[in-house]
Amino acid sequence: MSDDNLLRPLDLDDDSSTVEDTPPSTPALTAQEGGMLVGAQKAWDIKDTEFGKIASVQVVDEMKKSYLDYAMSVIVSRALPDARDGLKPVHRRILYGMKELALTHPAKYKKCARIVGEVLGKYHPHGDSAVYEALARLAQDFSMRYLLVDGQGNFGSVDGDSPAAMRYTEARLAKITSELLSDLDKKTVDWIDNFDGTFQEPTVLPALLPNLLLMGSDGIAVGMATKIPTHNLSEVVDALTTLIHQVDSASLPDLTNFTDETIVSAPHSDLTGEFNSTATVDDLLTSIQGPDFPTGGIIYDASAIREVYATGKGKVITRAVADIEETKTGKFQIIVTEIPYQVNKAKLIQKIADLVRDKKIDGISDLRDESDREGLRIVIELKKASKPKSVLNNLFKHTELQSSFPANMVALDGKGTPHLMNLKTILTHYVQHRQMVIVRRSQFELQEAKARIHILEGFIKALDNLDAVIETIKKSKDTDDAKKNLIQKFGFSDIQATAILDLQLRRLSALERQKIEDEYNAILQTIKALLALLHNPQAVLDTIITELSALKKEYGDPRRTKVVKGKLGEFSEEDLVASVDNLVVITREGYIKRMPLNSYRTQRRGGKGVVGMTTKDEDEVLHMTVANTHDYCLFFTDLGKVYAIRAFELPEGSRQAKGQAIINLLSIEQDEKVQALLTLTKANFADQSHFVTMATQKGMVKKTPLAEYESIRTSGKIGISLRDNDKLVKVVLSNGQNYIVLITALGKSIKFKETDVTATGRDTMGVKGMTLKPEDKVLTMETVEIKPPKPDDKRRKFFREILVVTEHGLGKRTNVEEYPEQKRGGQGVKVAELSDKTGQVAAIRLVTEDDEQVVITTKAAQVIKLPLKNIKVLGRSTQGVILMRPHPGDVVTSVTTLQEKDDTIWTVPDSERQLEKTWILGEITRLGEDSLLKLCQSAAQQRQHAYVPYSHYQVGVAILAKSGQVYLGNNVERVSYSETDHGEEAAITNAVIQGEVEQSGRKFLVALACAHSGDSAPCGRCRQIMAEHADNCLVLVADPKGNVKRVTSLKTLLPYAFTPTHLGIS
Repeated sequence: MSDDNLLRPLDLDDDSSTVEDTPPSTPALTAQEGGMLVGAQKAWDIKDTEFGKIASVQVVDEMKKSYLDYAMSVIVSRALPDARDGLKPVHRRILYGMKELALTHPAKYKKCARIVGEVLGKYHPHGDSAVYEALARLAQDFSMRYLLVDGQGNFGSVDGDSPAAMRYTEARLAKITSELLSDLDKKTVDWIDNFDGTFQEPTVLPALLPNLLLMGSDGIAVGMATKIPTHNLSEVVDALTTLIHQVDSASLPDLTNFTDETIVSAPHSDLTGEFNSTATVDDLLTSIQGPDFPTGGIIYDASAIREVYATGKGKVITRAVADIEETKTGKFQIIVTEIPYQVNKAKLIQKIADLVRDKKIDGISDLRDESDREGLRIVIELKKASKPKSVLNNLFKHTELQSSFPANMVALDGKGTPHLMNLKTILTHYVQHRQMVIVRRSQFELQEAKARIHILEGFIKALDNLDAVIETIKKSKDTDDAKKNLIQKFGFSDIQATAILDLQLRRLSALERQKIEDEYNAILQTIKALLALLHNPQAVLDTIITELSALKKEYGDPRRTKVVKGKLGEFSEEDLVASVDNLVVITREGYIKRMPLNSYRTQRRGGKGVVGMTTKDEDEVLHMTVANTHDYCLFFTDLGKVYAIRAFELPEGSRQAKGQAIINLLSIEQDEKVQALLTLTKANFADQSHFVTMATQKGMVKKTPLAEYESIRTSGKIGISLRDNDKLVKVVLSNGQNYIVLITALGKSIKFKETDVTATGRDTMGVKGMTLKPEDKVLTMETVEIKPPKPDDKRRKFFREILVVTEHGLGKRTNVEEYPEQKRGGQGVKVAELSDKTGQVAAIRLVTEDDEQVVITTKAAQVIKLPLKNIKVLGRSTQGVILMRPHPGDVVTSVTTLQEKDDTIWTVPDSERQLEKTWILGEITRLGEDSLLKLCQSAAQQRQHAYVPYSHYQVGVAILAKSGQVYLGNNVERVSYSETDHGEEAAITNAVIQGEVEQSGRKFLVALACAHSGDSAPCGRCRQIMAEHADNCLVLVADPKGNVKRVTSLKTLLPYAFTPTHLGIS
């Protein structure tokens, strides 16, 4: 038998290839003539011997015949599914056997050993273990997209665990399985004898459920194999609807010659024709996105998916769903929640462990399987300095977190012939099968209705002649005589006479007569509808659509597997990321994060601000800029190197989050600090008129075409050559035709034309832009249009101003025109009147009519956002007005502007404000001092905070072995202690208003914070409320054993904020 005949795909758009294509006949002995057995290939000699007749055959010929017989048995009766119901013989026999045992969904569970025995004894003469394994697979939610068997007990796991012994497990049919077995008793399919001729079994199930695509299949036959992926019910139903709606009308038969009598017994093929559709595979793919695996995952490459559906063969790349999360300690972990289909989880984890042990993958510190009944969860802990994306990519490369599904959609057609089928062929076989089922079901129901109405006609006739019928029966000798008399006297048929004799006396009442007449009329309508259906092939197709729609409504569910159209390695991660504007924050110590713009609420000028992020001790916010998640971020360091990364690859965090060390994202050196950040779009790189303009601390400026920086990677390149002891301070994107404005820390500025700076290459030094005093340095640079564009709307206010903010929070706006144009290299003019009150210039920004909000950040990470219009426009030689009041010892470090008004800023509901005002008094009073003492004791014993359990505020108590002084108001991320004589340890988080005390050689710490400030100091609003209710807020201090050493009011501690004092515990 040629594989070309067996496995060539059926293209129903090609007239040369049809569903009726059959393989050559198998060789078989067909006749006996003159002592010769004539086979399909050659004649064999028969000789009479003492042992009887012996045929002399060639071993090669016999091997061919016998092996082919075996191969066809395996192909047809064991390994390949039927395209019509999607089942292999063993699965079909299991489901039918369970139906015969009345194990439908509402029934009680029955031991699997009983089910296996039923199937083995009646239908499937093979090993019991094979039957049980097939039964168990139908109950595995990690193998089947829709379970056909509802199992109770251990049926195996995704770790490769075997099912429990069949004597322990129980099962019944799942609810959806009824859609495979419905109408089986209506002569809808053909039946055959079982292996010993004692029972009959169906050759195929009626299968309203399009099972082949839904459940998939996996089997190895002889010379061929099948591997069909699972799919989503709703999508398959939609594809079938599309296929039927585009039916080729020429394929529908003309039934005008069929009468009501002949149509009842006509072959179904005569009534339906050979279904064909003009729909293409691409039409069907508008409904089916791709395989939908029970284990979820992500599949890639729309072209590869289309190849599978167009040809029946292909490879689909599948990846696990893995998220990168940051822990409270600043480390990262990879959380795997979905794995590719048919991947053994236990072996996957073992493979990862082996790779780590063999040092083929670096950066993994721990590996845990946290899967439970709620779902799969593999936790991969990473080392502090590891790069999460790099580790994850290595895992995809070396483990089955990324795998391929080699689809090979081979199935048996309606004649038992194996074919490699494309999507359209599979769906067509289903439609043809359902046409047959619906026609044969309708014919059966029509015959039943006609038989019933014949009996009802006899009942009605008998009731019309009731007295005469009764009298005839009374005068008869026996039943046979009564039947004969009824037939002769009233003209009843044999069936009618028998039914009348079986009629109960109660049916003779007037009420029962009406019921008989109502039933008669109802059946007449049923017959009329069935005849109309059988006379109309299109109505049969419409019925298929109606039944499929009901199926989708009952069992349809969302997809589990996500489809990415791009090729793996070619598609951009940008396709998976929404376009959202974020604030990107960088600290001087090299931590970075991005967060939504609505993380900050607008405040009035002069406010305290809110916490922008949690920083390490002596760290400060260096840059805060706006970037879209699809932007390209160029990081320029103080040493003149440039690195690139996409904005969506930056770690996302909340306001209080510390962020991730930049060194984990970029290949920067330990002593290298990010000094400037430039965010660019694809359009910027495409514009050949753009330049990157830079300035250094010593007054050097450089202008380089943007194209020189297009191929930068995370590994970095030289961005500018620097002199000794010089550092890069600012980088801007320019058109090369602007003014350049340099401003120094001592309040000097110079403005000159950008055309005075010759464009040079990337690895160059530039030219002198400003002459500085020895103690001065360039703080920043801005570019301003020489000829500002005129606004389209004359009513719109147009301006170009320099926003100057000093270290102590004073600021102003000054029109650019007040800065005179000078020659490059000059000493410049005064930018502001500086004093001890103002401090030095902290930050400069060019602002325009497009800017609406200003965000100011301090060294201690306090942030305030205020409208730009609230900042006064003043001359160059002025100090400015108070924009922000930093805490003592704190200074402003950066300023950024927002161009779109944020209408989604966070506000506190009035009800919540009222709770804030009453919490301290009411909550403490409600708990009572005794309850609070017990709370503190219990928490101290568990080495945790003692706190008042309310959503916004918490009082924490812990221990610290240190100096014995009280310091209130410091930022503490994590504090640990160890006493030399006891060796006790404790970790303290959320500790910000803190105090250390020493008494008799033992040291203690008190801690207080408001919860919505996270790990940082309480916000000004909370501190004010605390002060108002300080008398009623208790602070407790306890030792490691849980002994409370002192209970004091918050009022005792508040006056000492930011100053040392002794607490004096007795």
